Amino acid sequence: MPTRPEHIENAILHLKSVDPVMKDLIDRAGPFTLKLNRNRFGMLVRSILSQQISTKAARSIRLRLDALLKPNQLSAAAIDRLTDDEMRSAGLSRQKISYLRDLSSRVLDQRLRLERIGRLSDEEAIEELVQVKGIGRWTAQMFLIFSLGRFDVFPHDDLIIRSSIKELYEFEELPSKQQSHAIAETWKPYSSVATWYCWRLIDVKKAQTMDASQYPV
Repeated sequence: MPTRPEHIENAILHLKSVDPVMKDLIDRAGPFTLKLNRNRFGMLVRSILSQQISTKAARSIRLRLDALLKPNQLSAAAIDRLTDDEMRSAGLSRQKISYLRDLSSRVLDQRLRLERIGRLSDEEAIEELVQVKGIGRWTAQMFLIFSLGRFDVFPHDDLIIRSSIKELYEFEELPSKQQSHAIAETWKPYSSVATWYCWRLIDVKKAQTMDASQYPV
């Protein structure tokens, strides 16, 4: 996702012009402040760690894992050198250890070439990523938005997005995939920006001022 002001401005102008509901949300939420995470391997690790646990718990595990790796930085080689017992001491489950092992192995033997994945189309990149144990389509889409900076990604399976669409567009129940995509059709080619604002709805309702530059990952 280009972060030059003119690209973001074009996205905001488009969304405001085609969708009055999104215009109201953007006005309430304020500027688009997402900053890309250029550490591609690190982001995939954090995505795996955060699965099915709270943000607080995931952060605690991540900090313990970082402490184990010192003085080395988080990398596939550094993860590969850790024993299972060491990773369990950081709070990782047996399943997540197997996920990190598979991710690290694929990066080290270049079955997954993160340095080249940005050259692929959205669907090609997703297809590559979901070969890794523990990485499904949603995680791959988060990677596209927050690491590769792709502008037109719509993660319709995300519960927060569906809940936001339900509230914003006054559905009686959570919208179906078809209904969600019908709403998001007008957002193209800036679905990622609209998605980010849907994530912000919770903060807007709570009138919170927060750093959402890496929200929600």
